[in-house]
Amino acid sequence: MRLDEYLFKNGYTESRAKAQDIILAGCVFVNDIKVTSKAQNIKDIDKINIIQNRKYVSRAGSKLEKAFLEFDISVKDKICLDIGSSTGGFTDCLLQNGAKKVYALDVGHNQLVYKLRNDKRVVSIEDFNAKNIKKEMFEE
Repeated sequence: MRLDEYLFKNGYTESRAKAQDIILAGCVFVNDIKVTSKAQNIKDIDKINIIQNRKYVSRAGSKLEKAFLEFDISVKDKICLDIGSSTGGFTDCLLQNGAKKVYALDVGHNQLVYKLRNDKRVVSIEDFNAKNIKKEMFEE
């Protein structure tokens, strides 16, 4: 079985695309050897280790963090809106940088990663197009 398929089917990642991302990022080791080929053939006896070197759930979080640093922006104790939240890279970055609450809005559904979906500071708004946004949707 292909490595990316194996990682997804065995619950290491939320999707095959995420499996491919971490493989290409050099985070996956098979029998203690770093593997960067998503098509690497895997057997049931192989030992898989994943070393996460990402601070946020997606690369988007690192991009937002760069903007915070470059423009000296603080979100500490702020209530934020992540429009087009997808898997939640910006949402994760906002929370890790002190945001009090994040509304994660996306036109898709079931994209927000599990850890953010279950975080009490995150309000997930799915299947919603941002062009229909109204201020009444937000408590604050």
